[in-house]
This record gives sequence, C-alpha cells and structure tokens, in this order.
Amino acid sequence: MSDNFTLSDDRPSEECGVVAISAPDQVASKLAFFAAYALQHRGQEAAGIAVADGRAVRLHKGQGLVSQVFKPSKLDPLVGPYAIAHTRYSTTGSNSERNVQPYVVETLEGPLGLAHNGNLVNADDLRNELLENGAGLQSSSDSEVLALMLAGAEGKSWEERLAKVMPRWTGAVSLVVITSNKILAARDPWGFRPLIYGKLPTAGWAVASETGALETIGCTDMTEVKPGELLVIEGNDLRRHQIIETKEPQARCTFEHIYFARPDAVWDDLSVHTARQSLGEELAREHPAEADVVIPVPDSSTPAAIGYARVLGVPYNEGFVKNRYIGRTFIEPTDELRKQGVALKFNTLSENLKGKRVVMVDDSIVRGTTSGQLVDLVRAAGAVEVHMRVTCPPIAHPCFFGVDMGSYEELIANKLGVPEINDHIGTDSLGFLSVERMMKALGRDDGYCNACFTGSYPVPVQLNLLTTKQRFDGVIE
Repeated sequence: MSDNFTLSDDRPSEECGVVAISAPDQVASKLAFFAAYALQHRGQEAAGIAVADGRAVRLHKGQGLVSQVFKPSKLDPLVGPYAIAHTRYSTTGSNSERNVQPYVVETLEGPLGLAHNGNLVNADDLRNELLENGAGLQSSSDSEVLALMLAGAEGKSWEERLAKVMPRWTGAVSLVVITSNKILAARDPWGFRPLIYGKLPTAGWAVASETGALETIGCTDMTEVKPGELLVIEGNDLRRHQIIETKEPQARCTFEHIYFARPDAVWDDLSVHTARQSLGEELAREHPAEADVVIPVPDSSTPAAIGYARVLGVPYNEGFVKNRYIGRTFIEPTDELRKQGVALKFNTLSENLKGKRVVMVDDSIVRGTTSGQLVDLVRAAGAVEVHMRVTCPPIAHPCFFGVDMGSYEELIANKLGVPEINDHIGTDSLGFLSVERMMKALGRDDGYCNACFTGSYPVPVQLNLLTTKQRFDGVIE
C-alpha cells in the first residue's frame, strides 16, 4: 500500500495556488493567509508564506492544510508589507518537505523568494544546466529551477533579470516573486494557468490564482495578468511590462472551467458557474436521455447538472451526500473499506433515486476507478437505469502543463472506446461532450489548451518521458 490514501484519484488534480500581497502599513502575511485559505481547493498537501519588511525575507512552510501549517504562533512573526503564499498539490509519493513552496534563496542582490503554479516541459534540460554550472539543488521541483535561474540571471534589477530568463522557460508559468522591497508577478506567453490582480481596499495590490481569493480580502478592479506580462509592485505603485510577446493562439487550460476553479471565479471574462451550466446545456443537446431525474456528482458538476436538466425538462435533484472532509488522508482504511471505495466519500439519497431512471452528470472520467463505484451506489439505492453524462470529451492524453492526468497507460480513454468504457463502469448509456460543443459552451473558437482530449500540444513535449512513475512536479523520481 502507498503511504497515503486518496479518494480523488479519478479526478484531474491541480498543482497549486499562488498569492502575492503588497500592502503598505499592513501585515501582509494575514492577508496572504486568508487569500491562500480561499485557494485551498487547488492544493491540500502543503502551504507556505514568505514575507519581506524592506530588509529581510522570512519564511514559514510545511505539509498540511493552510489552517494546519499556520497557527497564530507561526503566523504572528511574519511581519512586513510584502508577502507571497502557496498551496500545493502533489501526486502520491512526491509530496515531501523539500518540495514545499515558496523557495527562498540568498543572492548577491539580497533575498529572493518564489512560488509557482504550472509545469515546465524543458525542466530536465534546465536542471542539468544548473547542475553542470555547480548549483546545489535541494528539491525535485521545477519551481526551484526557476528560483535559481532567476537568482543567477544578469541585470540591474529583478525585473530585468526575470525578463532575461523567462523566455527560456517553456510551458506553464504563473509565478509570484518577493524581494526585500517589492513583489513581481508574471505569466507565460501562452497563458496556461490563471493569474489575476486587484486593488486592496485601503492601499496596495494583491495577485492570486483566482478572483475568489482576491474578493476574500476585499480587492476591487480585478484584471487578468496578460500572457507574457510582468507586474512590478512596490507599495501602492504597480507597473506593467510586456516582457514576452503573447503567443497566438493562447492556451488557457479548459479544465479551469470544467473542474478546477471555484464556481465564483471569473476567468477570461467568463463566470465559471455560468460556463459549467452552459456545458451541461450543450451536453443535454448532444446526448439527451429518457430519464426521471438528473443528479450531479458533487460539487463541480452541480451547475452542469442544473443546465442539463433545464434543457431536457427533467427534474434536477440531489443524489449524493458528500463527505467533504475525507478527500486525502494518510490513514489507511481497512481492506473492506478500500473495496467500498467511494462509499467513504459519498452516501446516496435513496428517496430521490429509487425506482427512477437516473442521469448522473460528472465533470470527467480519468482513470475510471471511481465512476463504476458511483454507478453501483446509485443502483444499490434502487435506480432502475443509470445514464452517465460527462461535461468534457474523453481524456486520452496526459497533461504536461501542471495538471495531473496520469500517464497514457493509466488513462481509460486511451485504452477503451466509449462503448467499452460504458461496459466497464456498468452504465446503461454513456455520453461525453465533444470538443466542438465544449468550446461552443464557452463561447470561444480558440485560445484554450485541449491537448488532453486531442493530443495536439501547444508546445512540443517529450512523450517518452511520461511513465507511471512521473511526478507531478515535472521530474521522474
């Protein structure tokens, strides 16, 4: 058995969330704490905050949830008007203290801290170059590679150094940087991962992976950091620089709308909640079903199930009660409980299912390990038919840009067609939303990365490197 147990292995997993705060005359660490807390869904295994007071950078980080890592005794000493924060997810086996962010290093130009969301496809080449030049790497994370490259770059200022090294980074990079007296924030020219900034209610600015985190700390005038753009924030002063030409077409991750982002998020000028309802509506038009009730697999599929039911004219209802506190645990269940699988996470509302033809709406099927157990639960509750509808196309290809999709050999849609997946999970019918309908629901013709569905990657990747031992932080361990 592995050293930790997860009930979410049949979902794509986001790597992390990032936060940066410039708050004159305030304790930035507390603002960073609450913003990171609002991004807890993006990473539940580790958290860290680094602060600067104009002279030094102080850091505290550790494994666990934000509220577990930052008790008052740990948060109170982190004093200063600048802060960056990070919440981390990693695949089983690669989560360790050495990979927790932010990374803080001492340089000839003063202290430097960095936190990063994304994944570099050329991380191995850059790592080897650093090692050949005598760098001492402490972790297996590509985020440390970014920090050391920036620390060693030439330039008269940190913004000049970042502008020098960033064109060498291929892949998904949404990062925040702290020095003794300023904040930097930047995004790769493809725009894979989200990064938003907003104005704090009194003075200063904040940057975060989602609008909801900024709203939590009272931000207004929220704007997306453009692909290839660098923000330099000193106190209440914010400067924007386009340091790399934006790549066209852009490559925003479609899964932010499908699954990752909180439903209250706004990204690419789209409400995530509205987008998910539209995905469900298009799914109903493409794959209708004769049914008595439509239920979601909570929580991200709830808006889609509402949209699906509305178009079909079939009642929407709750079919599952979700235990929201069991997602990942380091305590192994008994063999009997492990066999029950999702029964540890979901219970059914039999009064809404018994004797009915049920449409179960879910956001994705990755490895196929959970879907069949959900179907069994619904049948055990008395459903006479179970039809599954999925708000994205079959995931047949791995992701190299910061999302844990698994390897080719782990992806059920890479091995089986839709009829075979239907037989495997035991549904009466199965329907996936097509790429065309998915993009119609988002109201976009391009500008999104759909490589996990199509196999068409926006930048070249080394497919031969991806095995079942691939670690989410970009290296083979």
